[in-house]
Amino acid sequence: MSRFKMGTKIYSGNNATENLKAVQCQRVLVICDPFMVQSGMVKNVTAVLDEMKAPYQIFAEIVPDPTIEVVTKGVAYAAHCQPDMIVALGGGSALDTAKAVRQIYRQGVEDMAVQLVCIPTTSGTGSEVTSFAVISDPSVNGKYALVDDAMIPDIAILDPVFTLTVPQNVTADTGIDVLTHTLEAYVSTDATDFTDACAEKAMRIIWQDLAKVVADGENQLLREKIHNASCLAGMAFSEASLGICHSLAHALGGRFHIPHGRANAILLPHVIAFNAGLETSQDTQVLTKYAAAANILGLQSMTERTTVNLLIAGIQKLTRKMNIPKFVTELGIDEEEFIAAIPEMAAAALKDKCTVTNPRKATAEDLAKIYARICRGGY
Repeated sequence: MSRFKMGTKIYSGNNATENLKAVQCQRVLVICDPFMVQSGMVKNVTAVLDEMKAPYQIFAEIVPDPTIEVVTKGVAYAAHCQPDMIVALGGGSALDTAKAVRQIYRQGVEDMAVQLVCIPTTSGTGSEVTSFAVISDPSVNGKYALVDDAMIPDIAILDPVFTLTVPQNVTADTGIDVLTHTLEAYVSTDATDFTDACAEKAMRIIWQDLAKVVADGENQLLREKIHNASCLAGMAFSEASLGICHSLAHALGGRFHIPHGRANAILLPHVIAFNAGLETSQDTQVLTKYAAAANILGLQSMTERTTVNLLIAGIQKLTRKMNIPKFVTELGIDEEEFIAAIPEMAAAALKDKCTVTNPRKATAEDLAKIYARICRGGY
C-alpha cells in the first residue's frame, strides 16, 4: 500500500508573490540571506507585506550550508518577534533554515499556528514543498538530512522574477540537482506511480531546457519552466525520498564545502552505474527503470544495458556543456587529502537517511569505491 500527499498550496508564474495578500497573518518573520537585503530583492516581499499592513522583521543571517548555530539564532529571533507567519526567501539554505526554525519555534508556542511560506530564488532544491531540510555541523564537518512531515511548508510561491539574475554556474549546479532528484526518486524503493509522474515531467523539462537557460538566463519563459520542474522534483522526492547520490554529496559537501548540486553532478554517473549493476552481467529491475528514464529523455539502444550507458554519457555531455567538472580534483581539492577522507565520508554516507531508499544495497566499501572514481578516473 502506498500514499501520496500534497500539503503545500502552490502559486506559480509572473507576479506570483502577489498571492501573499491572500494569507491572513498578524506578525511576520522574513528569513533570507544578506544578498536578498543588499540587492533589494527582499523588497518584492516586504512591499506586499506593507500593502497588507502586516508588521514584519527580517532575519538575514543565512549562510551557505546552514549550520546549527544559524538555526539557533533564527529560533531566538522568532521567539523575540513571535510571528504567526514565517516567509523564507532565497535558495535551499534559506528555505531549509526557515523550516528548521519554524519546527523548533512552533514546539514552544503550541497554542499558536505558525504558517510557513517559501519563495525559492533558485531552481534546484525543491525545498519549498518537501519534508526535508539539510543542516550542517561544522564541528564534525558533516551534514544532517532532517526529515519530518511537520516541516512541509504551507505555501510555495514560484515567481520566476527572482531567478532572472542567478549566475550561470549556480543555474547549472542547481539544475543538475533537480535532475538528480528526479532520477533518484524514480528508482527509489518508495517510488509510486504518483511520484514517477512528477519525476518524469521534471526530468523531461530539465533535459530539454536547462542548458538553454544556462546560456540565456534572461529567458523568463524557460526560467519559469525550470522553476516548476524543480518544484515537481521536490514533490517526487518528498514522497519517494532519494538515494546514495545525495548521501555521498551530503558527506562530500560537509567535508570539502563544495556546492551541493555540483557534488551531485560529479557523483551521478557513477551512482547510476552502481545502482544499475553495470559492472555485473545480471539485468535487474533497477536497470530496467533507468532504461525507462533514458527512453523518456529520448535515449534508446538495442539493450537496456547500452541504453543506460547512453544515459550516463548524456549526463556527462550535459555537464560538460555547462562547464561542470568531472573530478573533485578540478575543484581545487587536494588529491591526498580527499583520499584520506574517503573512509570517514563513506561511513557518514552509509548512515545518511537517503541511503535507506537507494534501490541497490550499498556497503561502506561500495561507497568508498564511488568516491575513489571521482578523484582518480571513471567513465
